[in-house]
Amino acid sequence: MQAYRYALDLTPRQERAVLAHAGAARVAHNWALARVKAVTDQRAAERTYGVPEELLTPSLSWTLAGLRRAWNVAKHDVAPWWAQVSKEAFNTGLDALARGLKNWADSRSGKRAGRPVGFPRFKSRRRSTPSVRFTTGAIRVEADRMHVVLPRLGRLKLHESARKLARRVDNGTARIMSATVRRDGGRWHVAFTAEVERADLVAPARPESVVGVDVGIKHLAVLSNGELVDNPRHLVAAQQRLRMLSRALSRKTGPDRRMRRRPSKRWDRAAARLGRAHARLANLRRDGLHKLTTRLSREYGTVVVEDLNVTGMLANRRLARHIADAGFAEIRRQLAYKTTWNGARLLVADRWYPSSKTCSGCGAVKAKLALHEREYTCEACGLVIDRDRNASLNLAALAAEFDTAGSGPVAARGADRKTRTRGQVAVKREPGTATAGQTGTVPPQGRTTDRVLTRTH
Repeated sequence: MQAYRYALDLTPRQERAVLAHAGAARVAHNWALARVKAVTDQRAAERTYGVPEELLTPSLSWTLAGLRRAWNVAKHDVAPWWAQVSKEAFNTGLDALARGLKNWADSRSGKRAGRPVGFPRFKSRRRSTPSVRFTTGAIRVEADRMHVVLPRLGRLKLHESARKLARRVDNGTARIMSATVRRDGGRWHVAFTAEVERADLVAPARPESVVGVDVGIKHLAVLSNGELVDNPRHLVAAQQRLRMLSRALSRKTGPDRRMRRRPSKRWDRAAARLGRAHARLANLRRDGLHKLTTRLSREYGTVVVEDLNVTGMLANRRLARHIADAGFAEIRRQLAYKTTWNGARLLVADRWYPSSKTCSGCGAVKAKLALHEREYTCEACGLVIDRDRNASLNLAALAAEFDTAGSGPVAARGADRKTRTRGQVAVKREPGTATAGQTGTVPPQGRTTDRVLTRTH
């Protein structure tokens, strides 16, 4: 599955039609959520009165099919205008609610990993992002590749050519599954989700090469071959303009929920300018990360990165802004699927692997290495090297251990956090997986600490 996203040039009439569909999705979502809460609260109240289970108010299914059946019964009273928009608009809101309820239930029962997911909330007309998704009907790219056709919306003009998607569709190697129209940063975009056939994977330019990638703030990425990728620091460059636009917005008469006061027209225009500035900043960051990850996945046969605890790193109030601007997690996310597309493989070092504390020359490990120490000095062999370059070399060396281990150990959350020095070595593995050595032995190439590798391809 691959997404193709294009900007739209809508006429005022077309924009009103898209907003009507997005509003219909919001109405269906809010109605179904109110119905779910009402039925749940009613059943809970009846239980407190001692009503038997078989006599309770009939429960409402939280699945998309169940919510759709309830909506079809009530839509004539809730939305008498339902025939003026596509049925896919209501399906968009109901599907979003069904997914939210499932995520909340799975998170509460422990089936869903990660942070706890809250119960779905009602969507506001002013604060929610207008969006509508089409899964059935006429969804196609026109022959001129500058227009798309969507159900009930008709022929919409694209701001850029959709030739990449059109070529795949014409060749029969892609099939459009859905199309989502969404307003982002004051501009409308359409995103096509396509099922792409990738039977013949293109091999990287250097299939036998290995590169270790150490991400950071001073340099966005330091490669084991010595290349330094500069950090563009888009947020720092745009900070002055963002501050100016934010101050201009604060001087306007904005909305007040307590007083039920609507914002002034000048506040709306100032908010739109600030939104466009943030959208441009996000586009610049996304463009740079895509170019970096595409180049790495197309050139090198093996890419080794670290499993960074980005959420924990953001707790550093001095560096949180710069870490978020760099996009560490986005780099790994893009590499995960781009290496699969280009026939490469991605290896992820364990979160507690001390790549910066380990000497890339002799394998000695330092117990502590302060963040302000930008050069690594080995006390065993006397090697002096930049700490980021040292980390990238250690990451690249892990690929040889993975190849020696065969299928390789699988990364686990329970890795040892304590940095071990020489003589205290253990290779973690799960039952049934091949390892580089037994517990208590030194892994290949003189490595002297716990390490676990994850192969994502």
